[in-house]
Amino acid sequence: MAERLAVAATAPFGADVLEGLAARREIAFLITRPDRPAGRGQKLRPPAAKVVAGRLGIPVLQPEKLDASFVLEADTVVLAAYGVLIPEAQLEQALWLNVHPSLLPRWRGAAPVERTLMAGDAETGVTIHETVKELDAGPIAAQAAFPLGAEDDAGTVYEKTASLAVTLLDGILPEPVFRPQSEEGACYAAKIGPEDRELDWSRPPEENLNRVRALSPHIGARAELDGRRLLVWRARPAEPESALVAGGLELLEVQPEGKKRMAAADYLRGLRQ
Repeated sequence: MAERLAVAATAPFGADVLEGLAARREIAFLITRPDRPAGRGQKLRPPAAKVVAGRLGIPVLQPEKLDASFVLEADTVVLAAYGVLIPEAQLEQALWLNVHPSLLPRWRGAAPVERTLMAGDAETGVTIHETVKELDAGPIAAQAAFPLGAEDDAGTVYEKTASLAVTLLDGILPEPVFRPQSEEGACYAAKIGPEDRELDWSRPPEENLNRVRALSPHIGARAELDGRRLLVWRARPAEPESALVAGGLELLEVQPEGKKRMAAADYLRGLRQ
């Protein structure tokens, strides 16, 4: 009997991995989180991975819990931004391969891309490892790195890591070979909290710029400018001719409270009216 390959994914990063992998291999089914209320109307919204699976004709399972009652009819499950820790009972049923967008053991945890950019790391990458009880500590099947450029933000990094992950997975499936993961250099990428989003104009410009890059285009960095609260989506080091400047940065795209994202020029034009 042919090996059955499933994917467990929820967020857009996982959706991208699903789509790329489905173009190369048959996916038996997708495991994803239940639809949740979202937006002002609080209407039920499907996860990004479910949308992709529906378009590709891949069967979708949405268990509320992955407890022992869930029968996993797959030999291997590719785990990519599923959003829930996998119980030991499920780890015993199949091989779970986690797609982690960092160079493990650096940045284990919930927000590796964001923490990588905030720290000003020169490079990042993807690690494919066996999922074990300990967080992101399983033996490694594949790993590859790429440099980070000044223009990279979380959006571009997620795109690059999803594409690289598909290439790595295609090279190791269906029979990955593992090596132990080192504990040397291990650090943790904690979930982004409200305090992580605040820009402090008294801090070095590079630190604030890294925070903006880390939180764009999906979360947004918060700031106060001339008594007004803003989200800052794009910025760069300020130059003499820069129009909207704060803390040594030129703000290129902002979002005032209660309004849509806009270019700095449009924001300044609104202030003059």
